[in-house]
Amino acid sequence: MNLVRAEWERLAARRFVQLMLVLLVAAFGITAATTLANSHRPTAAEVSEAQRQAAEARRDLELTYERCLARERGALPDEELDQYYPENCSEVDPGRMERLPVAADFLYGVFTFAEEARPLLYFLIAFLVLFGFLVGASYIGADLNSGGVVNLLLWRPNRLAVLGAKLGTLLGVVAVLALLASVAYLGTFWLIAQTAGQPGVLDDEFWRSLGSIWGRGMLLVLLASAIGFAVATLGRHTSAALGAVAAYAVLWELGARLVLTILDVRRPDQLMLSSYLQAWLAGRATFWDSRACNDGGFSGVCDPSYVMTWRPGLVVLLAVTLTLTGAAFAVFRRRDLI
Repeated sequence: MNLVRAEWERLAARRFVQLMLVLLVAAFGITAATTLANSHRPTAAEVSEAQRQAAEARRDLELTYERCLARERGALPDEELDQYYPENCSEVDPGRMERLPVAADFLYGVFTFAEEARPLLYFLIAFLVLFGFLVGASYIGADLNSGGVVNLLLWRPNRLAVLGAKLGTLLGVVAVLALLASVAYLGTFWLIAQTAGQPGVLDDEFWRSLGSIWGRGMLLVLLASAIGFAVATLGRHTSAALGAVAAYAVLWELGARLVLTILDVRRPDQLMLSSYLQAWLAGRATFWDSRACNDGGFSGVCDPSYVMTWRPGLVVLLAVTLTLTGAAFAVFRRRDLI
């Protein structure tokens, strides 16, 4: 009997996996039903009014920027001097804004696929990451705790091959499930937009952006599955993976972050795994450095923000995953399993 086929059957038969699949379908179903119930196809009058309001909002932004520049030149009328404008007018420059007001922002009770697809996709990725981590941890953790791995080794006495087959089967199943879930999930909301909402502007830029988010998210799902599998292997129990994540979140992401903030350490976000995760998933992330504008002798406008791109995020996430997975294989090779 093929080892991978045997592992596939064992994984599919696990009640926890079946429960997680039910929860996955239930969560998606509730989200879709709620969206459908709170959306309607906009009338021509609603679209026209929304377009007018969006154009007016863009004009207000341009006017604010022009007045800010006038204040810098000293040409702002006296009656407007008491109005607030930022020190750096680039902050209100419409040309540098990530997103300008569009008609969809002023359509109420209307689901617009072009505007809602990204947050919906992030929700899908978050659920699949949780799914992959928990399934990966329980899959190996339960076998180690119950003696199932020992029985498997009696049939195939090659530890690395057995553990590799388990990890490979897990990643393959999660990848296929994530692909099917993505197609069904986004397809459902696209149909809702066509029948009870509006598609929005679905140009090439939109699909490229959505595709890049999806690709990074699917890799993150696989990495999370491998991490859950590796930590549970090291701890010989499913709860070891859950405890490790909880301990890291409390002691480092919360506790250490608070201490670093009190000590006024420069760029503490660079020491947090969550920062690299955010940068990888979003493509880039902006953080705040409280000490950037405190250097002696500095004059002029100071921007205390800094950007982290997806490249260091990918490097750090891969390094963490490969380190934990390598350690799991090394320990499993020599560990007493009885």
